[in-house]
Amino acid sequence: MVNGNRIADRLIEAGAIEFGEFTLASGATSPYYVDIKSAMTDPALLAEIARAIAEREPFDVVAGVAVGGVPLAVAVSLASGRPYAIVRSAAKDHGRADLVIGDVAGRRVLLVEDVTTSGGSALYGVDELRKAGAEIECVVTVVDREGGAEERLAAAEARLVPLVRARELLAG
Repeated sequence: MVNGNRIADRLIEAGAIEFGEFTLASGATSPYYVDIKSAMTDPALLAEIARAIAEREPFDVVAGVAVGGVPLAVAVSLASGRPYAIVRSAAKDHGRADLVIGDVAGRRVLLVEDVTTSGGSALYGVDELRKAGAEIECVVTVVDREGGAEERLAAAEARLVPLVRARELLAG
């Protein structure tokens, strides 16, 4: 292993890190982009990431914020045999308007994210899950870009657990 972190090495092999000029979801610009969504289209890599997450923290339900967290939540559900939930990015104007799909009330929920930077999406997910009655103390991210998400989640009484930190990808 180049980095001593198998997931980091697999992401580098999959071409998940690109260099150039990118605008992030937070609005900030970056000289690199971490494309976990495309990398996770490889079923073997997605399964490996899902197993690593499923073994990391105890949980009753795994949840993901649409869109990046959903395939990850489904994969972790399949790897663990536990149910999953989806946090919609916005309320619908038709059908049921629930922002959380799945039974999370009174259950220990693990939120999964593909990439965290400032933590905005993760904080949104934690907030919506808690409003739905979930007990949520941990967010597992595939890659933490180390842009403040850990500190912001800690202020919201949730731990951020990254499988990979940006510095591991950049060192590769």
